[in-house]
Amino acid sequence: MTSKVLKTFEKSHFVSELDSSSTDEIVTLTGFVHRKREHGGVIFIIFRDSTGTVQVAGHRKQISPAAFEAMQQVTLESSIRVTGKVFVDKRAPTGIEIHVTSFEIVSLADPEWPLEKDAGDAFLYDKRHLYIRSPSQTAIMQIKAEISRAAHLHLDNEGFTEIFPPILVSASVEGGATLFPLKYFGRTAYLSQSAQLYEEAAICGLEKVYLIAPSFRAEKHRTRRHLTEFWHLEAELTFATHDDIMGVEERLVHAICKHIKSKCKRQLSLLDVKIKVPSLPFKRITYDEAIEIAATQGFKVSWGEDFGREVERAISRQFKEPFFIKGYPTAARSFYHLPDPDRPEVTLSSDLIAPAGFGELTSGGQRIHDLDQLMERIKEQALDPSSYSWYLELREFGLPPHAGFGMGLERCLVWLLGLKHIREACLFPRTPSRLRP
Repeated sequence: MTSKVLKTFEKSHFVSELDSSSTDEIVTLTGFVHRKREHGGVIFIIFRDSTGTVQVAGHRKQISPAAFEAMQQVTLESSIRVTGKVFVDKRAPTGIEIHVTSFEIVSLADPEWPLEKDAGDAFLYDKRHLYIRSPSQTAIMQIKAEISRAAHLHLDNEGFTEIFPPILVSASVEGGATLFPLKYFGRTAYLSQSAQLYEEAAICGLEKVYLIAPSFRAEKHRTRRHLTEFWHLEAELTFATHDDIMGVEERLVHAICKHIKSKCKRQLSLLDVKIKVPSLPFKRITYDEAIEIAATQGFKVSWGEDFGREVERAISRQFKEPFFIKGYPTAARSFYHLPDPDRPEVTLSSDLIAPAGFGELTSGGQRIHDLDQLMERIKEQALDPSSYSWYLELREFGLPPHAGFGMGLERCLVWLLGLKHIREACLFPRTPSRLRP
């Protein structure tokens, strides 16, 4: 059964479209040689395209000498076009086999394929441009695409409008120490850490906005969780409170999990991953309660400190589903977070924590909408008000209470799939030590 998905180069089917109902059909496939062996006058090739693998078989006595010779000559990772009849064969790896009637080498690969089974991680990332062909890496990238698709579908359905803010900016959002500076016509510009300030401008016209765009952090962390460039899902809505934005976050994460479980069965099976859709609503605990939980795990946290990685992991191990930690100290949060009117030493902000030792998944909260209060916070953090003149001006012209959050797509993907390192969640990862390929 074929779909309406675009097909080129005379392709009639993708591998994923082949099943027992395709028996006796003549199909044309385009893709790559994944594996190859010859036995008793029959050449078996594991054929691979973006949707999976299938075995194709060429019998010396049943195909033309030119086609059989091409099958003998073809090397691993060569691109090929194959035409043949579909058979059900339980001996084949997927239960389906294509008996070749026509075989064409589209582009012959060098016989010395450099990626061995025992290749180390550093080598595989040096050869990332080749490594991403592997079925496991393809599956990871396809699931990442579906996370983005799920976010778009869900937020669109909630009435959000996608926006496209600038990447080149003139001031920091998350602290100047993590900015990437660059020369900009005689001035200094920076790569965006977050589009939040632009979202806050956009909501007065659009009310509810979101984006998925690159963000950059010049952090020298060499951990399994940090990148210098990542894809950032951010959302902001006006006439909203901290409770409102936590609701948006938990519904979004729930929708993403549900979408991936439903739409990525083949990829999840290949990766041997099972997705559990978390129950709504997510549990909420306070920063103070989180300190108490940390203490039961042997960690002493002084009030006012942000949680370090190990403390956060220890807290998250006490939960089986995502949960919020809310009420972070004002001194530990960025200048734009709104202090709680009933308890000014803490903010109306929260982190959504993934369970079982993972840690932070999203971060959000209510923003300061009063001009005088924002000016005070900017001065407290020794920032230059002139760098935020347009952002401050929003408060002079009726900016209402509003709230927002951000989530890294890569971090979400690492959590869903249980990946060992965040590099695995990137097509071409960028870290302090890696700028190529």
